[in-house]
Amino acid sequence: MTGEHKSPLPGQVSDFDIRLLRVFRAVAECGGFTAAEVVLGIGRPAISLHMNDLEKRLGLRLCQRGRGGFALTEEGRHVYEASLRLFASLEMFRSEVNELHHTLRGELNIGITDNLVSLPQMRITHTLADLKAQAPDVAINIHMDPPDAIAQGVLDSRLHLGVVPQVNLLASLETRFLYSECSRLYCANRHPLFDIPAEALETTDLHDYEAVVPGYPLPDTARAPHARLRGTATASDREGAAFLILTGSYIGYLPDHLAAPWKAMGRLRELPIDGGYYLTPFVVITRRDRRPNRVLEAFFEVLEKNP
Repeated sequence: MTGEHKSPLPGQVSDFDIRLLRVFRAVAECGGFTAAEVVLGIGRPAISLHMNDLEKRLGLRLCQRGRGGFALTEEGRHVYEASLRLFASLEMFRSEVNELHHTLRGELNIGITDNLVSLPQMRITHTLADLKAQAPDVAINIHMDPPDAIAQGVLDSRLHLGVVPQVNLLASLETRFLYSECSRLYCANRHPLFDIPAEALETTDLHDYEAVVPGYPLPDTARAPHARLRGTATASDREGAAFLILTGSYIGYLPDHLAAPWKAMGRLRELPIDGGYYLTPFVVITRRDRRPNRVLEAFFEVLEKNP
């Protein structure tokens, strides 16, 4: 081809070009067409045809073949070395893409409503611990907000998921049940009901005592228990209710896990009245139309293993 006009490789390197280069590499490494037949699993005529096609594509003479034997030309040696770099890059690309299936990266933004860390059913805590062990490169960001703010954050895609009571949730949110939180009626050690015997409470009119009632939405199961109270104070969250109950001026409902430390210290007493409790289901919420997210899906896979 000396003295001829040599056209550069036209356009992008195609799958066809890569197949031809693989044949060329085998021929170069085997030292000829005949020896390459076994490696490639094709006959000598097919190999010769592929080599001719490659030389035409590159506009270069890659090897000398004939009675004098097989030998790479100077251009052929350069193309062979370049092909090795190409195949190494392709292999690196393949390895990196495959690694993505095993190594999770990115963020997980979670919204959690207040005062859940003391729950004995630590499904979220255990799930986050397992996820972090499985995917150490994932950044976990927790935002503590009221339930309605968490729901809005999920809908706005600022949060990947939220943990909230299953109360007044929009149909555009998908829910996964976590656990039920039990709330009971409590009074503080300064309250007149603190030392009354349990049997005497059965005839006690709760309307004689001031109570703190929630200023936040409640499940249907909480309506009847609160209807028995004379609400004279409100709280925007459970911690606020605890503050008021601990003053000794009010009775009110608190989650068992939130009241447990003060109960153990003798500062709170559960009032054992008939029907003096209710259950609040808690759920994980996500957008129904959320985009695929490998980190979020990994979280749910681990969550299912933490009942």
